[in-house]
Amino acid sequence: MKTKYINKLLYLFLFAFLLQAGYNNCYSQEDQKSKPVKAYDLSSLDWKLWGYRPEHWKTNFNFADFTGTWAEYIDIPVDVPGSVRNALLKADIIPNWNYGTNSVLSEWVENRDWLFVTRIPDNWIQDKNSKIVLHCDGLDYTGVIRINGKDAGTFKNTFIPYEFDITPYLKEKDNTLAIIFQSNPEYLGQVTYTSKIKDWKPRFYYGWDWIPRIVQTGIWDNLWLSIEKSEIPQLSNILISTDAEKSKDIGSLSIKAVLNERYLNNRVEISLSNSNGKKVFEEDITGDDLVKQKSWNKLKIKRWWPNGWGEQPLYDLSITLYDNDNKVVQDITRKIGFKHVEWLQCEDAPEDAEPWLCSVNNTPIFLQGVNWTPILPDFADLKESDYIKLLQTYKELGVNTIRVWGGSFPEKEWLYNLCDEMGIMVWQDFPLSSSGIDNYPPEGIPEVYTMSEIARHYIYRLQYHAAMLLWCGGNELYTLDNKTTVTDKHIMIKEMKDIVNMLDPNRRFIFGSPSGPNMSAIASNFGSGKNWQTHGPWLLPYTSPWNDPLKEGTNKMDAVRSYWERNDALFISEAGVPGAMSAEMIKKYAGNYDPLPANISNPLWRNVNWWIDWDEFVAENNGKPAKTIEEYVKWSQDRQTKGLGIAVKTMKYKFPKCGGFLVWMGHDCFPCPVNTSIIDFEGNLKPAAIELEKIWNDNSKIKIK
Repeated sequence: MKTKYINKLLYLFLFAFLLQAGYNNCYSQEDQKSKPVKAYDLSSLDWKLWGYRPEHWKTNFNFADFTGTWAEYIDIPVDVPGSVRNALLKADIIPNWNYGTNSVLSEWVENRDWLFVTRIPDNWIQDKNSKIVLHCDGLDYTGVIRINGKDAGTFKNTFIPYEFDITPYLKEKDNTLAIIFQSNPEYLGQVTYTSKIKDWKPRFYYGWDWIPRIVQTGIWDNLWLSIEKSEIPQLSNILISTDAEKSKDIGSLSIKAVLNERYLNNRVEISLSNSNGKKVFEEDITGDDLVKQKSWNKLKIKRWWPNGWGEQPLYDLSITLYDNDNKVVQDITRKIGFKHVEWLQCEDAPEDAEPWLCSVNNTPIFLQGVNWTPILPDFADLKESDYIKLLQTYKELGVNTIRVWGGSFPEKEWLYNLCDEMGIMVWQDFPLSSSGIDNYPPEGIPEVYTMSEIARHYIYRLQYHAAMLLWCGGNELYTLDNKTTVTDKHIMIKEMKDIVNMLDPNRRFIFGSPSGPNMSAIASNFGSGKNWQTHGPWLLPYTSPWNDPLKEGTNKMDAVRSYWERNDALFISEAGVPGAMSAEMIKKYAGNYDPLPANISNPLWRNVNWWIDWDEFVAENNGKPAKTIEEYVKWSQDRQTKGLGIAVKTMKYKFPKCGGFLVWMGHDCFPCPVNTSIIDFEGNLKPAAIELEKIWNDNSKIKIK
């Protein structure tokens, strides 16, 4: 009891401190590009990679001439942004981890220290009166920055950006930069203890039910230098909120920012233009107006609509800051949209139930889509084209909502920009997830403080996006006894809630996914009024507890239909059905293995084995194993198509009693032979996706007055 009391006092002190401090290190990528400084993109430099056994570089590597006799791997070209693994693959040092069981052959990579080294051009740092800052938007995961061999700072969090003042460590010329990644945490995967999580690195690539262990190390986002003059005006921590009238193309806008105190009277020009460049308004204000928060109402705009319900007009917002001589020192631009969101009670829902009917612009809309997981385990290597291809596919399928799942990473800016353009709303989890053994969030003061930093960064970076729908505490977070879902009685969840309410008060925050008294809607609790936002099921056939035990001779799809017809959940945020990828894909990525048999006796299938349904196939095939992989794939894909189609269609047609259904999961980041994805590793649609396209694009039966 005494420890809990002390923790509460420390928490109150922590939260008060954060309110006072405002966490001024948070900034978005747009903020970075708009600072009143010269900026140099470090990806343009020649980078090399060196690999050492842990700590050996400290007494061996020469940071002046980039030599080291103890290094295991030397002078390997590496992309920035980019991952260690991709550099080693290009250099033919490791095999491609996507084939066969090759992933286990490169697990050693995560147990080395890796040095990304380059030389800073002399002409970048000639201004002796400027401060030179290194900006690291994404480092995965822990290590040290060295300038000319001297420690200039450390990092230990994949989810937040870092900036380092490197001015004191620079020489007049011949400067070197090294970003040193030290060996990773031993294990953060799917089966462990959430309550013991202390390392803030994405967990999915330590092994999940759809990927083997493929742990990234590297620079996953932008890296750049800024040359900053001292004593100039500068806006930071910019918060932009928009809204619209329910039934009219009339919008409102508010902006709040932090500005150096001595420049509060400086002029700031605000302008808003449509995509054709026509001004909605233009106004001069002072910096003090933004610090206090400035609002504009009755703006003549076009409202932003979800995919399938209208267009997605975006507007260019410009915030231009002038110095005392009336010269531009900062020009910040954002693309913003205007929509009105309300959360209403589902029809026939209990009075105390969470509201799960989403009304956009006075139009109740069935939220349909997928749980979004990373496109690749080494997401440092992704390109914008990867996002365009995949999100365009989802748009054409009829998706209007994705949930950025809590076991992954903050995602590239491309995702949010494209969702703005395509009308795909974003449910954003904070990076916290279940662990199987216990699913209880950490409650130590250091962990709560770190999560507060992460939450603030997420919000400052993303809250202006038109596509943003809600914030969520994380994935499958439960009480310590795993009997019900977590609430804001937990210190970390309360901290997230308080930060959202302070920084983004007009947007919804939910404690976790699922939320409400019941984690899952199962046969024994149908009709209880306690199935609000639920997870599952994921497997066919449904057996207890998901459904009543099947009677001998019962048609399994009839049982599936019966389950969903009786399911009274207000929202399904995760549910799915396993389905194999195509026989051609299985053969392509099998490596030296025969694809058959498709069970755990075969190392190919044992590599990721959660969703193997070979025994069900054999049982339904009168005890006879498949003679060809094509025979098994056809059976597997057919049951996924039928089972998932029944689930989504049944719940969609219940609207407005059910507010939405997000399929677990959307796409593969690894060529997993069978799992619950509807798009395979190469972006090919499984038959289930084609079936869902018909359901998702048919809104004729869900319109309500």
